[in-house]
Amino acid sequence: MRTDPFFTHRGLLFTVAYEMLGSAADAEDVVQETWLRWDAVDQAQVRDPRAYLVRIVTRQALNLLRTLTRRREDYVGEWLPEPLLTSPDIAEDVELAESVSIAMLTVLETLTPTERAVFVLREVFDLSYGEIAETLDKTPAAVRQIGHRARRHVADRRPRMEVDPGQQQAVMERFMSAVRTGKVEALLEVLAPDVVMVGDGGGIAPTVRQPIEGAARVAALLAAAGRLVSDIGASSVQINGSPALVLDVPGDGRTVVTLVALHGRVTHVYAMRNPHKLGRISDATPLSR
Repeated sequence: MRTDPFFTHRGLLFTVAYEMLGSAADAEDVVQETWLRWDAVDQAQVRDPRAYLVRIVTRQALNLLRTLTRRREDYVGEWLPEPLLTSPDIAEDVELAESVSIAMLTVLETLTPTERAVFVLREVFDLSYGEIAETLDKTPAAVRQIGHRARRHVADRRPRMEVDPGQQQAVMERFMSAVRTGKVEALLEVLAPDVVMVGDGGGIAPTVRQPIEGAARVAALLAAAGRLVSDIGASSVQINGSPALVLDVPGDGRTVVTLVALHGRVTHVYAMRNPHKLGRISDATPLSR
């Protein structure tokens, strides 16, 4: 019995939607809508089911992204992408791991919806300008220009990071060890001078409302937290293709911490505390290109 192309490519469709939206819940909605539309067409007339399905999911994600962009303007505090628990094989695909990293998805949030669609389809999934043009109802020349603008924008804002997962893990362990000491000096040894810390509590869980910049300020904040909480339950996991920590503090809820590291120092700290965004960290989410 032939497997329905939708189910064959479901992981790909979810990944496209998630990279465009930064939300697993919204990506699932888009994938479900894609299934309904796919089920309603005469599939025998579809020459390339994969390309056809990618077009559907992209258009649906783009429509939703335009709505979400307006909604996120009213979000309380900083907005971070929804973290996903991922399997070790995602980290082995360096390009995929980088494209779904919290750092990259945060950068993609600064693009317009159309720029984001072009960037994701071209740079991550390697679609031709002609295929993207057909998907977005634009000319290949227009898509090429949008892609050039998006690449320049991302290159200017994308954090440089360690590629080797082992090096990332080593920095994560040094970071957590320093937090547990509650000492500023220990944290300064692992933080880059220009480190930036971003928290997302969604107005529900307490966290920093604005990004905190500079090693001295970030170290002071983390040291204070480490001294106040003597019993931090920390689990090492893979989040969005990179080593991360799930912290459980009695009476204070759960936090997912992801880092960007370069040359053995932490350059970015992302702390997700919004409980509405922590539903996908128990079971690994399959992603594919």
